[in-house]
Amino acid sequence: MKSDKISEAVVRRLPVYLRFLNELHRREIATVSSQELGQRLDLNPAQIRKDLAYFGDFGRKGIGYDVPYLIEKIRHILKLDQPINVALVGAGNLGHALSNYNIYLKDTMKITAVFDSYPPKVGTKINTLTVQPMEELAQTVRDQGIRIGIITVPDQEAQNVADILIESGIEAILNFAPVILKTPSEVRVHAADFTTDLQSLAYYLHEGKEEEADGQ
Repeated sequence: MKSDKISEAVVRRLPVYLRFLNELHRREIATVSSQELGQRLDLNPAQIRKDLAYFGDFGRKGIGYDVPYLIEKIRHILKLDQPINVALVGAGNLGHALSNYNIYLKDTMKITAVFDSYPPKVGTKINTLTVQPMEELAQTVRDQGIRIGIITVPDQEAQNVADILIESGIEAILNFAPVILKTPSEVRVHAADFTTDLQSLAYYLHEGKEEEADGQ
């Protein structure tokens, strides 16, 4: 790696590259150029080359990137070549959906434990996972070496859940609750905000309707 200071935007693009490369691999396509990647992903080829160059020289001039080799390297960069256990807190509808997604994953990162504070949910099953009480979270995190937590609880409970996860040793959190969490600087938090995404989409729909009306 040429630099320890890699921007978040670069890191967020790596899974996009990986997903498309996996598609190429399934189609038995052995090599791909940055131009082809750019066209399919609607990105500047120069940006793709720059992103990958942060981590090494993976391409060959006039040939492009070896697809299996680049998949291996990106998986290593993202630490997906090692088991990453994830804990989910909140066994409601969203928590169920995310946990059920486990069965489609062919990766090393998986939800391995689900927790909820609501007694009727404790002990119920989501596929192979049994919903555990919050009192078991800290011990389970230690036993399973869990490093990432997912929060799918109501907004008023999110900060308390985040505090419990952090106290238990969690290093990163994916937060689905519509609140800004207060966490130590060493704990990475990513917000999955459906509301913001939908509102931004609504803006574009409204803009399109206005243009259509103006043209009549």
